[in-house]
Amino acid sequence: MSTMKQNKERLYDIIKKPLITEKSMTATAQSQYTFEVDKDATKTEIAQAIELAFPNRKVKKVRTVYMPSHTKRVGYSVGRTQSSKKAIVTIEGDPIEELAGV
Repeated sequence: MSTMKQNKERLYDIIKKPLITEKSMTATAQSQYTFEVDKDATKTEIAQAIELAFPNRKVKKVRTVYMPSHTKRVGYSVGRTQSSKKAIVTIEGDPIEELAGV
């Protein structure tokens, strides 16, 4: 029972935030939504996390992209951005109104 609870808590921590860009908003017409996810998350864990966060929706497909860090410069200081992972999730069922931009 405790492993089930830990697994559910991990699923809540997988999705960091939705990525709202012009390209991702046009993809919502095909029921595709883009999220920033944990770098260690697998596609099955991402699908379970989406179904847990947005009930009454079934995940049809998950595509993941690793986003490497980039060099940034502000004045004389040079640094690097954080590397991340994003997931493009195709769902079946009702659209997600919170992310549809309607």
